[in-house]
Amino acid sequence: MRKHLLLFFIFPYIFSCVSVKNSIYLQGDSLQKKEIKRINNIPYKLQVNDVLFIGITSNDESLVQIFSSQTSKNSYFSNYPIDDLGLIRIPNLGPINVLGYTTREVRKIIENELEKFIKKSSDIFVSVKLSGIKYTIIGEISKPGVQVVSQNKLSIIDAIAISGDITKDGNLKQVEVIRRSISGTEKFFIDLTTMNAFNSEVFYIRHNDIINITPSKKSSLNTWTDSLLPVSAIITLITSIMLIINNT
Repeated sequence: MRKHLLLFFIFPYIFSCVSVKNSIYLQGDSLQKKEIKRINNIPYKLQVNDVLFIGITSNDESLVQIFSSQTSKNSYFSNYPIDDLGLIRIPNLGPINVLGYTTREVRKIIENELEKFIKKSSDIFVSVKLSGIKYTIIGEISKPGVQVVSQNKLSIIDAIAISGDITKDGNLKQVEVIRRSISGTEKFFIDLTTMNAFNSEVFYIRHNDIINITPSKKSSLNTWTDSLLPVSAIITLITSIMLIINNT
């Protein structure tokens, strides 16, 4: 009888400890830099509705003014959305197809177009980058929704932190990342409870990623043990009082 009573008290605490372990990020030993895969360096290829930030700078103010009347002295900066045809439209350069290209490739395309107006390409500097990273986060997260971050690189840990962290019912061991590209849609899984998460190809999220925090399979069990803990505490208290009374 005493053994069964002891198991009754210990059982909820055992599962409580398991639940805590599964809610801790990046457990394990440190990783050597050479062990971390460099699979996140594959450049992103532009899609419809992406927004490009394009900057054109020159020491010669007249070279910049041909693109827009709204310039900042020797520089011209503007955001360009990619339309349904995969085109952007820069004043005096006309429509330029950028669908499926990287930002580096788009920079070269614009530089080639500028050569029609400028004799020396060294007289002008072109920069092209995405106007931030947009991602959608859903499921067991404190603040689900669409987020836009003005950075060129963002880890999934940062994305989760921005959205208020995973709820107690979320599954850190199997976070889904749905990645869309011009070639199709892929689904990845990442375990955020281990240091090996750094080796995942989705540790750094990409523009238009969807992060789905699935519920833990043990969320219902955790709810049961949470409700059981106060009951076991009361029984422990009553048992202790009875032992004191019997020993007096």
